[in-house]
Amino acid sequence: MKNYMGLLRRAKIFRGMEEKNILSMLDCLAAVKKRFTRGEFLYRAGEPAGMAALVLDGMFHIDREDYWGNNSILADVSAGELLGEVYSFLDDEPVRINAVAVKDSTVLLLDVKKIFQVCSTVCPYHARLIRNFAYVLAVKNRELTRKLEHMSQRTTRDKLLSYLSDQSLKQDSSCFEIPFNRQQLADFLAVDRSAMSKELGKLRDEGILEFNKNHFELKQGGEY
Repeated sequence: MKNYMGLLRRAKIFRGMEEKNILSMLDCLAAVKKRFTRGEFLYRAGEPAGMAALVLDGMFHIDREDYWGNNSILADVSAGELLGEVYSFLDDEPVRINAVAVKDSTVLLLDVKKIFQVCSTVCPYHARLIRNFAYVLAVKNRELTRKLEHMSQRTTRDKLLSYLSDQSLKQDSSCFEIPFNRQQLADFLAVDRSAMSKELGKLRDEGILEFNKNHFELKQGGEY
């Protein structure tokens, strides 16, 4: 776990903790490291989640497929982020989403139910862990609200600009990278890929943005 200590100290769930405290918390949470290859499912719809997962490296996409097989990407989860924490509290209720590795990835499986149990050593950092867990949930709620803001836009163009503007602000740069390829971005915004590609071309022709694969640059000179 030493190789990942820098990331663990930056992770929201362990913020404000030193190495020895984090290692103690990992013992309390019965942490187990597990490797997933690209395309492998961490969670699959219809199955119980079991334990939550903290991503150590790699990336996962959270997606959902409807009755007719239409896929929608709900979120991307990268290193330092937690996923499956809500379903892990729902006992044997099956998850309604898939979590699939976008690339070879490593996670720490955590029994987050133990966050709210006093451990045998009565470690003083349990209270901080509880506060951090509440903070993680609040951040995820904020991200969901942001996605709803993108989705509430009326046109494909407006959805794209809403999302790309948000990514630029989030990364504090007019040049930024998004975690999706073209099809995945269309799935995330719930728009038709060909219509989205057409709008991207228009935005480039109008001088509003430049892009290459998943790298984007917003331009000041264009007219929105």
